[in-house]
Amino acid sequence: MTHYLDFEKPLAEIEGKAEELRAMARTNEEMDIEKEAAALDRKAADMLKDLYKTLTPWRKCQIARHPDRPHCKDYIEALFTEYTPLAGDRNFADDHAVMGGLARFNDRPVVVIGHEKGNDTQSRIAHNFGMARPEGYRKAIRLMEMADKFNLPVISLVDTPGAYPGKGAEERGQSEAIARSTEKCLQIRVPLVSVIIGEGGSGGAVAFATADRLAMLEHSVYSVISPEGCASILWKDAEKMREAAEALRLTAQDLTKLGVADRVIQEPLGGAHRDSDAAVTAVGKAIQSLLSDLDSISRKDLVKQRHRKYLKVGSRGLAA
Repeated sequence: MTHYLDFEKPLAEIEGKAEELRAMARTNEEMDIEKEAAALDRKAADMLKDLYKTLTPWRKCQIARHPDRPHCKDYIEALFTEYTPLAGDRNFADDHAVMGGLARFNDRPVVVIGHEKGNDTQSRIAHNFGMARPEGYRKAIRLMEMADKFNLPVISLVDTPGAYPGKGAEERGQSEAIARSTEKCLQIRVPLVSVIIGEGGSGGAVAFATADRLAMLEHSVYSVISPEGCASILWKDAEKMREAAEALRLTAQDLTKLGVADRVIQEPLGGAHRDSDAAVTAVGKAIQSLLSDLDSISRKDLVKQRHRKYLKVGSRGLAA
């Protein structure tokens, strides 16, 4: 069953009518409804184009959070071979919100790390809705250190509303773990490519995305705070999330202009959730291209260029 967002309700009605007609035809072979159904399909296709032609930042947030978007696990299964997950931070526990390990990407040995949200109620609870605890970031640090030791490129897939804000996470050093993970991203002497595949929320995303090259899916978002959180702080009203989304400049298009993101990966019409295979393929091609750009840079120069890249962030100003 297709999950429709609030602004897609008119589209849901048209596609629902077309499906009703076809369901009636399946129960009565004498009915000829194909012309009517095809006309509804054309109308739905035109409406889909119109809806996605001029999306507001808030609508992009809704698409980025769509439950049917491909998640980290989907990308790993489709793009990587010989994936060997590595668990635990060698200190406290294994965090299921963060998955990662050794794998091959186009037959090249790499380390892959990402946030996993889960795709149904049970798996979302198991993965804590993609909100990592300190041990998740410490696991990522361990994997990045291994990549640096064995000269393996790191690929990170970011999709999190933010780090888990629970009491236990704070007691175990949540902010310190995020800072150390961000620091490790800046220190490793191997290529680091990151892709925002859905939500890039707060420090929980920065800890994986401080990369040599940062790509964002067309309808993904990346921000220091969620629009709801921003609205609650600034206006004491979470319902002003639409205004907050506009002000935060969190879309892939805005962040590319500001020099935060390096590439926008085009999604299928209607978002990645409407054609997961096409979205995954596009991400794979982008990762390959970005890794190729970094192959000719020495390990020493990689670190220097990465530092310069992040020291320049914001230099273009909001007028960009």
